[in-house]
Amino acid sequence: MDLTVKEVYAKTILSKSKVLDYVVNPYVGCEHGCTYCYARYVKRFTGHTEPWGKFVDVKINAPTLLQRETRSKKVGRVWVSGLCDPYQPLEGRYNLTRKCLEILLKKGWPVTIQTKSTLVLRDIDLLKGHGNVEVCLTITTADEGIRQIFEPKAPSIKERLETLEKLHLAGVKTCVMIAPLLPKAEGLVKEIVGKADHVLVDKMNYHYADWVYKRHGLEYAMTSEFFMQKKRELANILEKEGIPYEFEF
Repeated sequence: MDLTVKEVYAKTILSKSKVLDYVVNPYVGCEHGCTYCYARYVKRFTGHTEPWGKFVDVKINAPTLLQRETRSKKVGRVWVSGLCDPYQPLEGRYNLTRKCLEILLKKGWPVTIQTKSTLVLRDIDLLKGHGNVEVCLTITTADEGIRQIFEPKAPSIKERLETLEKLHLAGVKTCVMIAPLLPKAEGLVKEIVGKADHVLVDKMNYHYADWVYKRHGLEYAMTSEFFMQKKRELANILEKEGIPYEFEF
């Protein structure tokens, strides 16, 4: 099934967030289509019948809205973005994330970018030199086989680690988001030393991918025992390597 792309006009773009102060989602839907993605719940409200990962709505007026809304709202940290990867492949065509970042950074708003994509490197010229910008690379495991099970359309682990390093070398504040916490995640720590300023870890707390775990004999990685064991292992290794970290569970 081909990707269904629809250009839409949003009514608002700078929304209150439970994670940070605000969130900006230039797109609805995500080409990466990761099996565990919590954002698929938006289908209940959008009317999309396509499978998750097979549709993207492009908010072509996002920069215009953002320019207007930042004039009237109190400055706060903006999450880019919560319901899609802001650097999914379509961003290469539409440049909405870049245009929104240009507005926010010019106005001095702090920004946290969350992505799995190497495309973020396109905007390194924009991101470096801003002390209030952070790029958080989501990397959920050190095992490429497991990555392919859960994130088959996303960039490889190697590509993400290289992206992380290039951002860090350019002076951009970097974070690794290990969420959801998948098997073999502990192997990431040695790979991110000197590339990440800090690490955030969260477990799987939704069940869209339960069938994937069962199909591949990974049910053990859904248990509280697994999460507690990995939490201990990761904390021990991160402390040993001197990398600041935070668990969300």
